[in-house]
Amino acid sequence: MTDTSISKTERRKIEEVLVAQSASDGDGVRLKRVFGGGNLARFDPFLMLDEFGSNDPGDYIGGFPSHPHRGFETVTYMLEGHMEHRDHMGNVGQLMAGDVQWMKAGSGVIHSEMPKQVEGRMRGFQLWVNLPASEKMTPASYTELAAASIPQYEIDGIHVKAIAGGLTLNGVSVSGPIAGLATEPGYLDIAVGPAQALLVDVPEGHTALVYVYEGALQIGSDSYPIKAGSLARLSLTGELVIEADADTRLLVISGKPIGEPIVQRGPFVMNTADEIHQAIRDYTDGKLVAAQPSNASQSA
Repeated sequence: MTDTSISKTERRKIEEVLVAQSASDGDGVRLKRVFGGGNLARFDPFLMLDEFGSNDPGDYIGGFPSHPHRGFETVTYMLEGHMEHRDHMGNVGQLMAGDVQWMKAGSGVIHSEMPKQVEGRMRGFQLWVNLPASEKMTPASYTELAAASIPQYEIDGIHVKAIAGGLTLNGVSVSGPIAGLATEPGYLDIAVGPAQALLVDVPEGHTALVYVYEGALQIGSDSYPIKAGSLARLSLTGELVIEADADTRLLVISGKPIGEPIVQRGPFVMNTADEIHQAIRDYTDGKLVAAQPSNASQSA
């Protein structure tokens, strides 16, 4: 399938295709790890993407009991189900179908993410976004986005949910409520039908990732086929062109690379090994969150 109205000479090229791998995290939660670990610089500013989804409570009921973070942001996007967030500051958030929580861990958060259902389907994604060195030790904060507050667009029969950033899709500007961040993230959830093409104008030099979670499509300068459960990392220049082969749902994630050293150990992401060691000492000594305000949440 081709769309002759879109010049192939302008298309971003595929640099890498990854197939999500089965994994377990938290208290035995079964999930798909799309990417994470290894040479994270190639995904800059992103650190990890997980997809979770099951009808079996045994796959999710253990949830993610209390655990720490420092140095980055977590983005939880629920497609189905009900998850509750609690943290050391007394914040409590309810994530329902379609809701998003954008959490900046900054200098430290200790929180839990636990299912509030004992049956039915739990489904969604968690994305980790790095912070520049200048923001790694700033206070924690949250933005809670109810499903009804997230802009949705219909463009040439393509349904777009805009969570973050300002991008252009088939010549139409779409913007999400998350904006003004140093990494300039874009985060779109898109539903497209067979034989439909879309062109996403991602800023030059920004990382562009496409994750297909239902259906199949072709992408890039060579119209490379990508199936459900696979992620494509694109080159840093050119237009992002996607052509669907079936009813397909996908995430388009983009961001401005930070270009700083990345050192990760579990839930801590800093710029040097010494900073990681300090984070571990702070957590062990009960000082990871000592300087945090009593409440640092907001809703949208």
